[in-house]
Amino acid sequence: MRKALVVVVLLALAGAAAWYYRESQSASADFALYGNVEFDQADLAFHASRRVAEILVDEGDAVHAGQVLARQDVGNIKPQIAQAEATVAYNEAVVAELRNGSRPEEIAQARANLVAAETDAANLKVQYDRVRQLVSTSTASQQALDEAQAASEISAAKVIVSRRTLDLVLAGPRAEKISQAEAQLDGAKAQLAVLKEQLADMELKSPADGVIRSKLMEPGEIATPSRAVLSLAMTGDKRVRAYVSESELGLIREGMAAQVAVDSAPDKTFVGRVGFISPVAEFTPKTVQTEELRSSLVYEVRVHVEDPHDQLRLGMPATVTFPNGDGKPAEGAGS
Repeated sequence: MRKALVVVVLLALAGAAAWYYRESQSASADFALYGNVEFDQADLAFHASRRVAEILVDEGDAVHAGQVLARQDVGNIKPQIAQAEATVAYNEAVVAELRNGSRPEEIAQARANLVAAETDAANLKVQYDRVRQLVSTSTASQQALDEAQAASEISAAKVIVSRRTLDLVLAGPRAEKISQAEAQLDGAKAQLAVLKEQLADMELKSPADGVIRSKLMEPGEIATPSRAVLSLAMTGDKRVRAYVSESELGLIREGMAAQVAVDSAPDKTFVGRVGFISPVAEFTPKTVQTEELRSSLVYEVRVHVEDPHDQLRLGMPATVTFPNGDGKPAEGAGS
């Protein structure tokens, strides 16, 4: 009798477990969320206040990252760049000349000047000695002696100057002078870089792959950093924003696989994955905690969707299902 009772209890438990499993699987299979397809959007504006010269795209055009979408009037920026480039070239030549030091021709000229000064000084010294002897025999005047002495001393000073000049030519420019020229070159290069950056900013480029939603300005208008020229819908990351009730919140988790369907393609499904579940309930005050209102709390859910053929459009109603209930995509998903 006792064994029969145990068997009956085990059978009852097995039946209850089977019923619970079927119900939970059915609930998971029927569980669905409803929302809309979303993209990231950006309003694109120029960096500087200038007149719009041309807009190269139209509404609905597909664009790729880095593509030039519009241009501003370059005005007088190109002549400024040309002037800055000339200044850089001049300063580069000055720095190169200082770094290379004296040319062989300059050194040879300095040596020749020194030899000439030494020869002239030797001749004038001989003349001075001769006049001095003549003065001692009263055959030359004191004035002639003074003039010969002055000429000899001047020539000796010229020798000293020529020797110093040769030393400077051999030593080359001072390090401080080279540093000064290099600093001027760096300043010229920096100014040129600023002008080139300003020129590059006059081209409005797409920050990512996407579709032009709207043209907000036309050629001839003055664009400013606070006025957008184009509105871009970025199609690289598509997602469905939906809401789940508090009572069903435990059926999903972040990272869980999902399938997404849209009305325009009823025979196709897209692979998705839960990327975000809001920790904060919406639509009801947080302070209301009655049994009735607690069951109506909803939480935002974002499901990232793979759309390799670019079939999903912004704002499309979408249905998100979790057919396996175990975080694994069903066979044929994304077909």
